[in-house]
Amino acid sequence: MITLNLTALTLYIMAATFGLLKNNWIPPRNLLFTLGTLALILHAAALYYNLLTPEGLNLGLFSAASLIAWVIISLLLISLPRQPVDGLLIALLPIAALTLALETAFPSQRLLSTQQSLGVLLHILSSILAYSFLSISAIQALFLAFQDHQLHYKHPTRVLQILPPLRTMEDLLFQTIGIGFLLLSISLLSGFLFLKDVFAQHLVHKTILSTLAWGVFAGLLWGHWKYGWRGKTAIRWSLSGFSVLMLAYFGSKLVLEFILHR
Repeated sequence: MITLNLTALTLYIMAATFGLLKNNWIPPRNLLFTLGTLALILHAAALYYNLLTPEGLNLGLFSAASLIAWVIISLLLISLPRQPVDGLLIALLPIAALTLALETAFPSQRLLSTQQSLGVLLHILSSILAYSFLSISAIQALFLAFQDHQLHYKHPTRVLQILPPLRTMEDLLFQTIGIGFLLLSISLLSGFLFLKDVFAQHLVHKTILSTLAWGVFAGLLWGHWKYGWRGKTAIRWSLSGFSVLMLAYFGSKLVLEFILHR
């Protein structure tokens, strides 16, 4: 486990580093894709051993963070040949490496029985995918804010050079938010329909915060459709919605596992 985690972590860092460098022999995108894919395969092997235990599915805080990071990197690598997501991938590879480091240093365990109904499994899968897509949108929003600041004050940097044009970034942002919003809707609906004993499972605050985040993203998409919201307005709304969603998911897990020890 430690060897797998550290090797994948090293490859993630190498991919991000070489992605920023100009290379006369190998195109940076090809090198980024190759190293990222190798790291992803090793990361998947580490997740297999850590998540699938004889006692059940382990969705502890750092294990869940590592799984979400793996999904995010997978989505970006799949999109890389046809979408200008190089900058996003380079920014998120070190975060994936960080989740592996935390998973190695602070192993956590929150077991979920594998004998679950299809409805509960749908809820878990849609929740992970929704959080992954909306995490990508949050990073996109941060890049948009950075691009806007750099262009406004005319301070071009190497990071700005590897990012697509501002309008393309905005289009990618709303596409990602739209997919994430759909998945979050499925997650909430399946949770209401299939989860039982919400109070006993300490899921009330998580449900309330997730619903609030859903409302923020719904408002943003409606404002974009109705009034053409873009730029700083879109950045503020998307980061606000993601902050609430992050508090709902990781905030509740942090309190339950490390403070209440449940």
